[in-house]
Amino acid sequence: MAYKKVDAKDVEVLKAICGEDRVFFGEEINEDFGRDELAEVKCMPEVLVEPLSTQMVSEVMKYAYENDIPVTPRGQGTGLVGSSVAIHGGIMVNMSKMNKILELDEENLTLTVEPGVLLMEISKFVEERDLFYPPDPGEKSATIAGNINTNAGGMRAVKYGVTRDYVRGLEVVLPNGEIMEIGGKVVKNSSGYSFKDLIVGSEGTLGIVTKAILRLLPLPKKTLSLLIPFENLETAIETVPKIIKSKAIPTAIEFMVRDTIIAAEEFLGKQFPDNSSNAYLLLTFDGNSKEEVEKAYETVAHICLEEGALDVYISETQERQEAIWSARGAFLEAIKSSTTEMDECDVVVPRNKVAEFIKYTDELQHQFNIRIRSFGHAGDGNLHVYILRDALSEEAWKKTLQDVMDCMYNKARDLRGQVSGEHGIGFAKKGFLKESLGGNHLALMRGIKSVFDPKNLLNPGKICQ
Repeated sequence: MAYKKVDAKDVEVLKAICGEDRVFFGEEINEDFGRDELAEVKCMPEVLVEPLSTQMVSEVMKYAYENDIPVTPRGQGTGLVGSSVAIHGGIMVNMSKMNKILELDEENLTLTVEPGVLLMEISKFVEERDLFYPPDPGEKSATIAGNINTNAGGMRAVKYGVTRDYVRGLEVVLPNGEIMEIGGKVVKNSSGYSFKDLIVGSEGTLGIVTKAILRLLPLPKKTLSLLIPFENLETAIETVPKIIKSKAIPTAIEFMVRDTIIAAEEFLGKQFPDNSSNAYLLLTFDGNSKEEVEKAYETVAHICLEEGALDVYISETQERQEAIWSARGAFLEAIKSSTTEMDECDVVVPRNKVAEFIKYTDELQHQFNIRIRSFGHAGDGNLHVYILRDALSEEAWKKTLQDVMDCMYNKARDLRGQVSGEHGIGFAKKGFLKESLGGNHLALMRGIKSVFDPKNLLNPGKICQ
C-alpha cells in the first residue's frame, strides 16, 4: 500500500490532539526512537507523539486511518527484533507517558495499569502489599504493554507461566480508532473467540493496548536458590527433565556456562559465588513455609548429586541470592559489552532437547570460526543464543550471521521447536518464521491481520507481512 507522507498540516492536527509539547517532527525526534535494543534495524518515524490518554490514542489512530498514515506503537524500546521500529516512517506513538497504576482490587486479586507502567514498578508496588505478579522477564525496565505485546516469559515461567496467563482484561484502540474492552476481572470466560489472547503476543499489529487488568497472586513467604555446578553442560541439562518429573517444581531453572559467568563478573566488577566449573544450573524455590521449600530443594539436590553434580550451594541469605541473580541479570549486557555487535536466536525447544541444541551451537562456533554465547531457561526450553561479530568485516559478518542463524533455526525445527520463546518476531525474524511455519499458518495470520487492520496501517512490516 502507498502510505501518505506526514506533512506540516498533519503535524498541526496531531498537536491539536496531543498538545504542542507532545509532538515532535523530523529532526526534533531523538535518534533512539529509530531503533530498539537490537540496533540492527533502523528507521526513523516522521513524527513522534506522546499521548496521555486512551482518547488521545483513539483520535491519533482515527486521523491516521482516515489519511492512510502508518502508526507504530512503542514503549521503552527494549525489544530485540525491531518490532517497535517505524519501518514505513509515519507516526510513532510513544506510550511510555501513560504510566499510571489505576487500581488495586484486593478482593479480585487484580491490578489495573496503563501501558507505560514498568515491570519493575509493578513488582515493587504489589510486593509491598504482600502480593505477587509472577512474570519475570530479564528486562525489568520494559513497559507492561511491551511484555503483553510479546507475551514475555522470563525465569519463573517453569512454575507460573507467561504474561498471557496473567492478563485478565485489556482496553485496546483498534486501527480505525475504535476503543474496545476485552475480557475483564472474571476468572473464567468462554464467551466466543478470545480476542484477548490474540492481542497478547501480537506485537502491536492488531491494536494499541491502553489499559491492562493483571491477575495477581499472594506473595510467597519464603524463597531460596540453589547453585549447582556440573562438569559439563550436557550433564547439567540432561538432569532437568528428571527434576521436572520429581514434581518438586522449582520456580526457575536456569543454565549457564563458565565463560558467561566470567563475562558477568568482569562487567559488574563483582565475584560470582563460584566460577570454577564448566556449567551450572541455577534453581529457585518459593512457598509459604520453610518446610515446604526445604522439602522441594532437598529432593532436587539429591537428584542433581545422583546425576553427577559436583556440589550444591544453598543461597539462604538475601546477600548471596542477590549476588547470584544480579550476575544472571547482567548476562545479556555483559555479552554485549564484550563484542562489537551481536544478534540473538531466541528459539524454544522441548526440554529434553535443550542439551542437543546447545551442543550443536558449540559445533557451529568451530565450523564458522565465530564466538557464540548462550544461557537460558532450562526449565521451559527457551534458549538465548548470541552470535558475536568481534572483528569481522561488515560483509563477512552479514554472511556468517545469516549462515549461522539458518543452521540454528533449521536445527530448532528438526527438534520440533519454535522460532521465538519470548522475544517475538518483529521485523528481524520474519524470514525464519516463514520457513518454520509454512504457508498455511502465515495465510491465517495475514487473514486475521486484515480483519483487524484492512489498510495495514498499524505496525506494518512486522511478523507475517
